[in-house]
Amino acid sequence: MDSAKIEFAVQMTCQNCVNAVKKSLSNVEGIKDVDISLERGTVVVDTNLPYSLIQEKIEGTGKMAVLKGYGGGNSGYSFGESIKGVIRFAQTANGCIIDGTVDGLSPGPHGLHIHECGDISRGCESVGDHFNPQNTPHGGPDSKPSERHVGDLGNIIADNSGRVRFRIVDQLLKVPEIIGRSLVVTENPDDLGKGETPASKIDGNSGKKLACGIIARSSGLFQNTKQICACDGLTLWDERDRSISEKTESSTDYKICRVS
Repeated sequence: MDSAKIEFAVQMTCQNCVNAVKKSLSNVEGIKDVDISLERGTVVVDTNLPYSLIQEKIEGTGKMAVLKGYGGGNSGYSFGESIKGVIRFAQTANGCIIDGTVDGLSPGPHGLHIHECGDISRGCESVGDHFNPQNTPHGGPDSKPSERHVGDLGNIIADNSGRVRFRIVDQLLKVPEIIGRSLVVTENPDDLGKGETPASKIDGNSGKKLACGIIARSSGLFQNTKQICACDGLTLWDERDRSISEKTESSTDYKICRVS
């Protein structure tokens, strides 16, 4: 599976911190290379593992870590409300990497699709149809290009706790073509166009849209230089703590501050 470089901000104060982080990532299958900078407070990992697994390894040392950037052309998508998670897309020479963690789903498979419109003014009902610029029938990620939508990403499978971690490499998807569109997780599994009803060739009989949001441009490697949040003056670490501890009933669970 293709690897990509992922950048984390890590709260390190001395060489012992560097050594502890390096040890936590050593001999981990799926990690090709680790570059740690005490001066910048960053850890860059070349890996084919989901970013959340790398983050857990680093935080197992007692050091806080925040995802800052993803190698290659990239974009990000965040869920809100009862279903929470982050999915990132990174363009590589061998395809588009789709790396995500989602919580709050019912156990089992759920369809994952990119839809044509970045309009959530009426929630998931205004995102349009699957992204399908070639006007082809619905299929699965392993179908021929003439037998699938560009936005057909197949299924993700939640465990008994409702969490799913996944890392997909799709040969048809291009990051520049999906920024500003929307990503949707559905209630039912996608039959990948193999069902016997007319809906199978439209949406894979994947049912109700459970969660949706607009795909936006996010930071690549070394592009996110934020240390202080311009919204309220909180440090990166204060903001991270608050995003974990303060849960609200609003449409999102934490504030996102953007930098240019």
